[in-house]
Amino acid sequence: MMATTSLIEQLIESLRCLPGVGPKSAQRMAYHLLERDRDGATRLAGALTTAARDVTRCSQCRTFCDSTTCDHCADPRRDGATICVVESPMDILSIEHSAGYRGHYFVLMGHLSPLDGIGPQEIGLDLLAKRIREGTVKEVILATSTTLEGEATAHYISEMVRELGCRASRIAYGVPFGGELEYVDGATLSHAIAGRKEV
Repeated sequence: MMATTSLIEQLIESLRCLPGVGPKSAQRMAYHLLERDRDGATRLAGALTTAARDVTRCSQCRTFCDSTTCDHCADPRRDGATICVVESPMDILSIEHSAGYRGHYFVLMGHLSPLDGIGPQEIGLDLLAKRIREGTVKEVILATSTTLEGEATAHYISEMVRELGCRASRIAYGVPFGGELEYVDGATLSHAIAGRKEV
Protein backbone atom coordinates (compact mmCIF):
# COMPACT_ATOMS: atom_id res chain seq x y z
CA MET A 1 0.00 0.00 0.00
CA MET A 2 1.31 3.42 -0.99
CA ALA A 3 2.30 5.69 1.90
CA THR A 4 0.24 8.86 2.14
CA THR A 5 1.72 12.31 2.62
CA SER A 6 1.04 14.28 5.75
CA LEU A 7 -1.25 16.68 3.82
CA ILE A 8 -3.46 13.81 2.68
CA GLU A 9 -3.49 12.36 6.18
CA GLN A 10 -4.56 15.76 7.54
CA LEU A 11 -7.38 15.92 4.96
CA ILE A 12 -8.57 12.41 5.81
CA GLU A 13 -8.47 13.11 9.54
CA SER A 14 -10.37 16.41 9.04
CA LEU A 15 -13.13 14.64 7.10
CA ARG A 16 -13.57 12.18 9.97
CA CYS A 17 -15.09 14.95 12.11
CA LEU A 18 -18.30 14.61 10.05
CA PRO A 19 -21.03 12.43 11.59
CA GLY A 20 -21.11 8.88 10.26
CA VAL A 21 -17.76 9.21 8.47
CA GLY A 22 -15.25 6.55 9.46
CA PRO A 23 -11.67 6.05 8.25
CA LYS A 24 -12.61 4.31 4.98
CA SER A 25 -15.30 6.84 4.05
CA ALA A 26 -12.93 9.71 4.83
CA GLN A 27 -10.27 8.12 2.60
CA ARG A 28 -12.75 7.73 -0.28
CA MET A 29 -13.89 11.35 0.04
CA ALA A 30 -10.34 12.70 0.21
CA TYR A 31 -9.12 10.73 -2.80
CA HIS A 32 -12.27 11.57 -4.79
CA LEU A 33 -11.74 15.29 -4.22
CA LEU A 34 -8.05 15.08 -5.11
CA GLU A 35 -8.44 12.79 -8.13
CA ARG A 36 -11.68 13.99 -9.69
CA ASP A 37 -12.92 17.27 -8.26
CA ARG A 38 -10.26 19.74 -7.14
CA ASP A 39 -12.56 22.65 -8.03
CA GLY A 40 -15.21 21.11 -5.77
CA ALA A 41 -12.63 20.75 -3.01
CA THR A 42 -11.73 24.43 -3.32
CA ARG A 43 -15.41 25.46 -3.23
CA LEU A 44 -16.01 23.20 -0.22
CA ALA A 45 -13.02 24.64 1.64
CA GLY A 46 -14.18 28.19 0.90
CA ALA A 47 -17.78 27.52 1.95
CA LEU A 48 -16.66 25.84 5.19
CA THR A 49 -14.29 28.71 6.03
CA THR A 50 -16.93 31.36 5.34
CA ALA A 51 -19.66 29.49 7.25
CA ALA A 52 -17.42 28.82 10.25
CA ARG A 53 -16.52 32.51 10.36
CA ASP A 54 -19.86 34.18 9.55
CA VAL A 55 -22.70 31.88 10.67
CA THR A 56 -24.05 32.94 14.05
CA ARG A 57 -27.27 32.40 16.00
CA CYS A 58 -30.57 34.22 15.61
CA SER A 59 -31.13 36.63 18.48
CA GLN A 60 -34.77 35.50 18.75
CA CYS A 61 -34.86 31.73 18.25
CA ARG A 62 -31.17 30.71 18.46
CA THR A 63 -31.09 28.85 15.14
CA PHE A 64 -28.15 29.25 12.77
CA CYS A 65 -28.24 32.28 10.47
CA ASP A 66 -25.88 34.77 8.87
CA SER A 67 -27.53 37.91 10.28
CA THR A 68 -28.92 38.99 13.66
CA THR A 69 -32.38 37.56 12.87
CA CYS A 70 -33.22 34.43 10.86
CA ASP A 71 -35.69 34.37 7.96
CA HIS A 72 -38.40 32.67 10.06
CA CYS A 73 -38.30 35.27 12.84
CA ALA A 74 -38.12 38.15 10.36
CA ASP A 75 -41.14 36.92 8.35
CA PRO A 76 -44.18 39.07 9.32
CA ARG A 77 -46.55 36.41 7.89
CA ARG A 78 -45.64 33.90 10.59
CA ASP A 79 -47.83 33.55 13.70
CA GLY A 80 -46.01 35.11 16.67
CA ALA A 81 -48.54 33.65 19.11
CA THR A 82 -47.02 30.15 18.87
CA ILE A 83 -43.46 29.01 19.48
CA CYS A 84 -42.34 25.50 18.61
CA VAL A 85 -39.44 24.37 20.81
CA VAL A 86 -36.98 22.02 19.10
CA GLU A 87 -33.60 20.56 20.04
CA SER A 88 -31.66 21.40 16.88
CA PRO A 89 -31.79 23.59 13.75
CA MET A 90 -32.26 20.42 11.69
CA ASP A 91 -35.58 19.85 13.48
CA ILE A 92 -36.80 23.15 11.99
CA LEU A 93 -36.05 21.84 8.49
CA SER A 94 -38.08 18.68 9.19
CA ILE A 95 -41.08 20.66 10.45
CA GLU A 96 -40.87 23.19 7.60
CA HIS A 97 -40.90 20.38 5.02
CA SER A 98 -44.24 19.26 6.43
CA ALA A 99 -45.65 22.69 5.44
CA GLY A 100 -48.16 22.53 8.27
CA TYR A 101 -46.69 24.93 10.82
CA ARG A 102 -46.54 28.71 10.39
CA GLY A 103 -45.49 29.90 13.83
CA HIS A 104 -42.12 30.78 15.31
CA TYR A 105 -39.40 28.50 16.68
CA PHE A 106 -37.02 28.27 19.60
CA VAL A 107 -33.92 26.08 19.30
CA LEU A 108 -32.47 24.59 22.48
CA MET A 109 -29.24 23.38 20.80
CA GLY A 110 -29.49 20.21 22.90
CA HIS A 111 -31.46 19.05 25.93
CA LEU A 112 -31.19 19.08 29.69
CA SER A 113 -28.45 16.76 30.94
CA PRO A 114 -27.35 17.51 34.52
CA LEU A 115 -24.66 14.80 34.41
CA ASP A 116 -23.03 16.63 31.50
CA GLY A 117 -23.44 20.03 33.14
CA ILE A 118 -26.21 21.12 30.76
CA GLY A 119 -28.88 22.97 32.72
CA PRO A 120 -31.66 25.45 31.83
CA GLN A 121 -29.19 28.30 31.25
CA GLU A 122 -27.13 26.31 28.75
CA ILE A 123 -30.15 25.57 26.52
CA GLY A 124 -31.38 29.17 26.58
CA LEU A 125 -34.49 28.82 28.73
CA ASP A 126 -33.92 32.31 30.16
CA LEU A 127 -34.35 33.71 26.63
CA LEU A 128 -37.48 31.59 26.07
CA ALA A 129 -38.96 32.85 29.36
CA LYS A 130 -38.20 36.44 28.30
CA ARG A 131 -40.09 35.96 25.03
CA ILE A 132 -43.10 34.53 26.88
CA ARG A 133 -43.09 37.41 29.38
CA GLU A 134 -43.35 39.88 26.49
CA GLY A 135 -46.99 38.76 26.25
CA THR A 136 -47.44 37.95 22.57
CA VAL A 137 -46.89 34.16 22.91
CA LYS A 138 -50.07 32.20 23.64
CA GLU A 139 -48.84 28.62 23.13
CA VAL A 140 -45.51 26.82 23.35
CA ILE A 141 -45.40 23.57 21.35
CA LEU A 142 -42.82 21.12 22.68
CA ALA A 143 -41.21 19.14 19.85
CA THR A 144 -38.24 17.62 21.66
CA SER A 145 -37.22 14.04 20.98
CA THR A 146 -38.89 11.11 22.70
CA THR A 147 -35.66 10.03 24.38
CA LEU A 148 -35.44 10.09 28.17
CA GLU A 149 -33.57 13.40 28.03
CA GLY A 150 -36.01 14.85 25.49
CA GLU A 151 -39.01 13.91 27.62
CA ALA A 152 -37.40 15.34 30.77
CA THR A 153 -36.61 18.57 28.92
CA ALA A 154 -40.18 18.82 27.63
CA HIS A 155 -41.56 18.27 31.13
CA TYR A 156 -39.28 20.93 32.63
CA ILE A 157 -40.19 23.48 29.93
CA SER A 158 -43.93 22.74 30.22
CA GLU A 159 -43.80 23.48 33.97
CA MET A 160 -41.89 26.71 33.33
CA VAL A 161 -44.30 27.79 30.59
CA ARG A 162 -47.38 27.15 32.75
CA GLU A 163 -45.87 29.14 35.63
CA LEU A 164 -45.51 32.05 33.19
CA GLY A 165 -49.23 31.81 32.37
CA CYS A 166 -48.84 30.39 28.88
CA ARG A 167 -50.27 27.22 27.32
CA ALA A 168 -47.88 24.31 26.76
CA SER A 169 -48.59 21.42 24.38
CA ARG A 170 -46.61 18.39 23.20
CA ILE A 171 -46.48 17.16 19.62
CA ALA A 172 -48.33 13.91 19.05
CA TYR A 173 -46.31 10.81 18.30
CA GLY A 174 -47.16 7.22 17.71
CA VAL A 175 -48.18 5.08 14.75
CA PRO A 176 -46.78 6.51 11.49
CA PHE A 177 -49.30 7.46 8.79
CA GLY A 178 -49.81 4.48 6.51
CA GLY A 179 -48.12 2.14 9.00
CA GLU A 180 -49.47 -1.25 10.01
CA LEU A 181 -49.86 -2.06 13.70
CA GLU A 182 -48.05 -5.39 13.48
CA TYR A 183 -44.82 -3.54 12.62
CA VAL A 184 -45.05 -0.87 15.34
CA ASP A 185 -42.99 -1.44 18.49
CA GLY A 186 -44.72 -1.71 21.88
CA ALA A 187 -43.48 1.60 23.34
CA THR A 188 -44.66 3.56 20.29
CA LEU A 189 -48.04 1.82 20.33
CA SER A 190 -48.41 2.51 24.06
CA HIS A 191 -47.74 6.24 23.52
CA ALA A 192 -50.16 6.30 20.59
CA ILE A 193 -52.96 4.81 22.69
CA ALA A 194 -52.22 7.10 25.66
CA GLY A 195 -52.23 10.14 23.35
CA ARG A 196 -55.47 9.25 21.57
CA LYS A 197 -58.00 11.99 20.80
CA GLU A 198 -61.73 12.06 20.25
CA VAL A 199 -63.00 11.64 16.66
